[in-house]
Amino acid sequence: MADTPWLAIIGLGEDGAAGLSVAAKAALAEAYLVTGAARHLAFLPDLKSEVMPWPVPFDAGIPRLLEHRGRRVAMLVSGDPFWFGAGTSVTRHLAPTEWVAYLAPSTFSLAAARLGWPLEDTACIGLHAAPLSRLRRHIAPDRRALVLLRDGEALAKLACYLDDLGFGASHLHVLEALGGPRERIREATAATLTFDDIVHPVAIGIAFAGDGTVLPRTSGLPDAWFEHDSQITKRPVRALTLSALAPKPGETLWDIGAGSGSIGIEWLLSHPSTNAIAFEADPVRADRIRNNAAALGVDRLQVVEGRAPDALADQAIPNAVFIGGGLSNAMLDALWKALPAGTRLVANAVTLESEALLAGWHAAKGGTLMRIELSDAAPLGTRRGWRASYPVVQWSVVS
Repeated sequence: MADTPWLAIIGLGEDGAAGLSVAAKAALAEAYLVTGAARHLAFLPDLKSEVMPWPVPFDAGIPRLLEHRGRRVAMLVSGDPFWFGAGTSVTRHLAPTEWVAYLAPSTFSLAAARLGWPLEDTACIGLHAAPLSRLRRHIAPDRRALVLLRDGEALAKLACYLDDLGFGASHLHVLEALGGPRERIREATAATLTFDDIVHPVAIGIAFAGDGTVLPRTSGLPDAWFEHDSQITKRPVRALTLSALAPKPGETLWDIGAGSGSIGIEWLLSHPSTNAIAFEADPVRADRIRNNAAALGVDRLQVVEGRAPDALADQAIPNAVFIGGGLSNAMLDALWKALPAGTRLVANAVTLESEALLAGWHAAKGGTLMRIELSDAAPLGTRRGWRASYPVVQWSVVS
């Protein structure tokens, strides 16, 4: 039994047992226990095995499932459980030899087949239990997205969200119960949507249109994208700072003295697998950071209220650290002792005292010391002249 998978993860479509493969049907017939959501169990009313409805929340069912380890179990899920589905949530607890999966077409595949949209050029997003703002970075005229939603109420909120952003002209394809006898496809714009009888499960094909503001995909977003109280790394300096931090997929950033959270947020926008922790002592600013992150679709930003270096204890080890506020010799000393070799460290200074501090650390530890001087054109009597900002000294180094 050790080399025979005891768990069969079986993807069901809206056609129920009719869409199952021979192998999936055999796994069901051999199972002593079948588990799944009530909706999935209802597709197979004539089961001879023991039945265990999967509880809510989903994670509560995993310990119950593991109690049956080593005995034949079939787990019913929707479509492809490894694409915004339950698959990985379960298999991370198992050895590769303990499970086998029999997949049905995903809702994304069915939706693309109905609409004729290329999946490789369409954003596919699961928003069952996630904020609508995760869609923000994908919204641009003439682009498309397939979105999975919980119910009709979520669809109404999505339409309002798009309309409020200036994309009420976006064309919505409402795809209900795809692949089964209840399948229905209707169309509306975000601004005119009035459907109040949505059938679960529901997916939305969105062809974005409108004159709203599109979120740029380069480093150095305009400052207006962030709420702030002037404690923000300004756009040109932020772009240079992110270039020095050099985010890579899967990496974690510590943003110390985060202010508005702009550095950590743009780090997260660089790739969906990145992580960031923003450290901010001021609770008002900490709340503002959370709001900025949520508005720009990176609610995964972790905000720690506290002052470094004390607040840094017991946090995930970073690949890069940015010091935007609270720079001191004690902080640099604590970081240098605690950070593993190879960690990228970037610190910005405006005051003469902070400049002197960074100059000393640069002399001792090496790296790059750069002075950034920026000027903007401004009225000067009846003409124009250059208005200089305070210069910023930036030290970047690898520990």
